[in-house]
Amino acid sequence: MGNIDYECPHRVSVPPSKPFFKSLKSGLKETLFPDDPFRQFKNRPASRKFLLGLQYFVPILEWAPRYTFEFFKADLIAGITIASLAVPQGISYANLANLPPIIGLYSSFVPPLIYAMMGSSKDLAVGTVAVASLLISSMLGKEVNPNENPKLYVQLALTATFFAGVFQATLGFLRLGFIVDFLSHATIVGFMGGAATVVCLQQLKGILGLVRFTHATDLVSVMRSVFSQTHQWRWESGMLGCCFLFFLLLTRYFSKRKPAFFWINAMAPLTSVILGSVLVYLTHAEKHGVQVIGHLKKGLNPPSLSELAFGSPYLMTAIKTGVITGVIALAEGIAVGRSFAMFKNYHIDGNKEMIAFGMMNIAGSCTSCYLTTGPFSRTAVNFNAGCKTAVSNIVMATAVMLTLLFLTPLFHYTPLVVLSSIITAAMLGLIDYEAAIHLWKLDKFDFIVCMSAYVGVVFGSVEIGLVIAVAISLLRVLLFVARPRTFVLGNIPNSVVYRSIDQYPIANSVPGVLILQIDAPIYFANASYLRERISRWIFEEEDRLKVSGETSLHYVILDMSNVGSIDTSGISLLEEVKKIVDRRGLKLVLVNPRSEVIKKLENAKFIENIGQEWIYLTVGDAVAACNFMLHTSKSNLGVEYNSQDDNV
Repeated sequence: MGNIDYECPHRVSVPPSKPFFKSLKSGLKETLFPDDPFRQFKNRPASRKFLLGLQYFVPILEWAPRYTFEFFKADLIAGITIASLAVPQGISYANLANLPPIIGLYSSFVPPLIYAMMGSSKDLAVGTVAVASLLISSMLGKEVNPNENPKLYVQLALTATFFAGVFQATLGFLRLGFIVDFLSHATIVGFMGGAATVVCLQQLKGILGLVRFTHATDLVSVMRSVFSQTHQWRWESGMLGCCFLFFLLLTRYFSKRKPAFFWINAMAPLTSVILGSVLVYLTHAEKHGVQVIGHLKKGLNPPSLSELAFGSPYLMTAIKTGVITGVIALAEGIAVGRSFAMFKNYHIDGNKEMIAFGMMNIAGSCTSCYLTTGPFSRTAVNFNAGCKTAVSNIVMATAVMLTLLFLTPLFHYTPLVVLSSIITAAMLGLIDYEAAIHLWKLDKFDFIVCMSAYVGVVFGSVEIGLVIAVAISLLRVLLFVARPRTFVLGNIPNSVVYRSIDQYPIANSVPGVLILQIDAPIYFANASYLRERISRWIFEEEDRLKVSGETSLHYVILDMSNVGSIDTSGISLLEEVKKIVDRRGLKLVLVNPRSEVIKKLENAKFIENIGQEWIYLTVGDAVAACNFMLHTSKSNLGVEYNSQDDNV
């Protein structure tokens, strides 16, 4: 059966072949440089290229010359506001990581200065975060007890921070930021919610005034630890904690209802620290079971390069902790930065952010700081305070510097229960049940990913929850690749448009023609499935036509418009499909193979096998050719019958 007499208005052309190295270069450019960062360097003198390169890696050199006094006034207010949040949060999160509280303050001094020079976000406020603190505590605490060997524990935390920074910067320099994209939105929602729940449960130690507590983070272990020590509960500590927690939640509720008074919520943690310290000092509550921070060393960050434990037997644990916490910190920081950039209609470069995060953590590990990123709560306060540039981070760092130099003795009587209340209040805001409900309404699979991450973190551990969520997300990707969708297309009445019959029930099937659309690249992973699925479509269509008594099937059209690429297994699939079609007395027709696909089909001699005349640019052209041949065949058949009648 041929279509020699049918004139197709347009033919599918085979693009000219490119040299191998040119194709490889083009592929790498699309994979690693989709934003074409080298565009600005084209046709520039060497001196200009050097300056542009510096501005690319150190963005402050690009925007600092345009900085105005009006911007500084806004950044000054924002910086002071977030400093009031950074000081109590820094101490609290260091306590959560089982590190000396002073390290939390150190971590709010050097890293923000580095980020202000190298970061591309105008709104991101840098500091320690609860989830990374919990990860450091749980992962390092399994190997080294922070109470029995505090010096080694601090060294491992600094070493983990160093490797986190190296990993982050490497991802940025190699432009491998897409790796972080494997942490989907659903994964992050579930993981952050689970981690926030675990962190809140951990704070029962401080609120109840317990001295001994489990190092495990799962719900069962924490509850067992809490209720097995009921005789150790301190009602003074519990009452104080509940009062401050109520105060913090009340200020947050008020600030949400009245956004103009955002500063009330921002100042609440520092206010709680001051009130708690004064109350303990006046009542001598530390003598009645209320634990306090104690002595904080005055002075700026001491150098800690010599403290990095590269020769420690626990080095692999530190590297593992650094990589995992580095990925989580990147995912959180970049997601927060992009969210607030959308509000102000500007773009941040994910790879530049990775380099900035990496460099600030490398510098931090050498100056007695542990892992930092861009926490949502602090960034939201910075944004609401009206910050204009990253100078707000410099102002915050300056305020923390003054605190380190002159004010640390004032924190001696700060009760740990207040820090636990601050952490609990902050973490309750990260349990985003509304986002989970939204996921359920939009995509049930995403909801399963979200809840798997949550349950894994709460009932297993932070690492288990993360592994489960990523594994399920990857499984979904593999399912999409291994089980691509195929559709039967029909003609929309009074048009030349062909769409899925499932989506458009008004679409009519074409008599004698089965039109199938493949909705994904064809690889070794899905070739076998597609062969079986296409065969099944053909069998089902033939059975349907027999039952209904309609015109028997003659043509199978494969719409390959959505097949972006194909490998050798995919080509073998098409060859097998052609054999199946030929055995059933049908004809295979291809529609719109893409550039890479048509080149490989030509090299594999498949075009020669099927015939160039059976490859069309659109489904409409293919259907027109098939209809032409069907009518021609019927006409020839009618002429043959008439000739036989005349002979009779």
